[in-house]
Amino acid sequence: MIWLAVFPTLTALNLLLGDWLSDLTPVVRTFVLATIAVPIVIYGLMPQLHRLRRHLLTRAAG
Repeated sequence: MIWLAVFPTLTALNLLLGDWLSDLTPVVRTFVLATIAVPIVIYGLMPQLHRLRRHLLTRAAG
């Protein structure tokens, strides 16, 4: 589930911010991406994925 949230988030951020991030050093670029991506994944995407997983598991069990 983590990969389902992290990979698309980082891909979208790279596409959206790629031009701005290209001038930064790799360490600063990684820091900026992580600072934006982690809250999106933890507070936005993971709860949704957990709900979807719970729904699929209870539906399969019932």
